Amino acid sequence: MSETGASYAAAGVDIEAGDRAVELMKEWVKKTRRPEVLGGIGGFAGLFDASALKRYERPLLASATDGVGTKVDLARQMGVYDTIGHDLVAMVMDDIVVCGAEPLFMTDYICVGKVHPERVAAIVKGIAEGCALAGCALVGGETAEHPGLLGPDDFDVAGAGTGVVEADRLLGADRIRTGDAVIAMASSGLHSNGYSLVRHVVFDRAGWTLDREVPEFGRTLGEELLEPTKIYSLDCLALTRTTQVHAFSHITGGGLAANLARVVPDGLHAVVDRSTWTPGAVFDLVGSAGRVERAELEKTLNMGVGMMAVVPRESVDVALTTLADRGVDAWVAGEITERGEHTTGAEMVGDYAS
Repeated sequence: MSETGASYAAAGVDIEAGDRAVELMKEWVKKTRRPEVLGGIGGFAGLFDASALKRYERPLLASATDGVGTKVDLARQMGVYDTIGHDLVAMVMDDIVVCGAEPLFMTDYICVGKVHPERVAAIVKGIAEGCALAGCALVGGETAEHPGLLGPDDFDVAGAGTGVVEADRLLGADRIRTGDAVIAMASSGLHSNGYSLVRHVVFDRAGWTLDREVPEFGRTLGEELLEPTKIYSLDCLALTRTTQVHAFSHITGGGLAANLARVVPDGLHAVVDRSTWTPGAVFDLVGSAGRVERAELEKTLNMGVGMMAVVPRESVDVALTTLADRGVDAWVAGEITERGEHTTGAEMVGDYAS
């Protein structure tokens, strides 16, 4: 038996590596700072000056939490760690903005099998860049080392965010009316949903590797699959300032129709016309390589639409101009109608444009 006493390091946890990771990430966290943030990284809690909310008559706080799912495994395999944070921020803050809330701040949780300081700092760099795109501050987080539970190169990320909206500007189903237009905003690709299906298709069914060059993508399979999720937060807020918006729907797990149905009130029905857009090549690849039926694709993937806005018909032109000015590809994809006897909250009709 060894006479050497047990230690945290011997058990696989490197405190010094964790400290170095914190030092490396500080410069990126600093770039997300808002005037309301007090203190810096390294404290036990992030501080946000709530007196900034005094300008609201009745401020409602909106909160959300999420992760990135099995997309993190692709980042691990490719050794690319500075984009997955964009996905995390998008999953959290684009949920928050759906109710019309301004993103305020976010915290993250990074769990690793072994702390590689530069790797952890790269993950935080991506989160910080995502926060800057969403207009929120990254006020703190946690890096946990779980040797024995995760492999040395394994990791996962999660985050939680908070936003604020004036009570009388809260968006949602109660604002939607018959005749409203449904505006679709293009996704940047698969975003961060359905990767268990995607990985099963491209790896198990098709037998492809991440370094495979795919002519339809103009890049490798891995580069396409790791494309960061688009962050719509500031684009959606811009819409609320320039025109009337009745509701937003963030198209994540469950697909387009199911997520849109979440904001459609009882008695009304959203009809989305597939012929108004052509899904990107990656959706066709997953469908054809895995012989996945369209219904299965549509309830799993976003099919090229990452966010939807429901606006009055008279607000369409201003809404589309606002989004175009911000570089967002958007179009009228459907409308709100009375709900029929055999209809539910939302449905997709027609065939995709070729």
